Amino acid sequence: MIIIAGELRVDPADRAAYLDGCAEVIRQARAAAGCLDFALSADPVGPDRINVYERWETDEDLVRFRDTGPEPGQTARIRDAEVRKYRISGVENP
Repeated sequence: MIIIAGELRVDPADRAAYLDGCAEVIRQARAAAGCLDFALSADPVGPDRINVYERWETDEDLVRFRDTGPEPGQTARIRDAEVRKYRISGVENP
């Protein structure tokens, strides 16, 4: 399993509109083969922060979805990003 997690930073005044613009991408990701979860959410403390969380079955599934890429206008609105890929070897209940 692959987990993508991290944060995006956008102008605080633009965050709600940015997230609204991501709704279709979220729907597409969740419908994509191999997607187990996909969420972008407003951080409750940082007014410019968007939390990123994705779970994918395989690297191939992730790459297939990523090849569709974000819209250039959407990418231009990101001021900073720290998003990483994690490889999970096992899953258990908490």
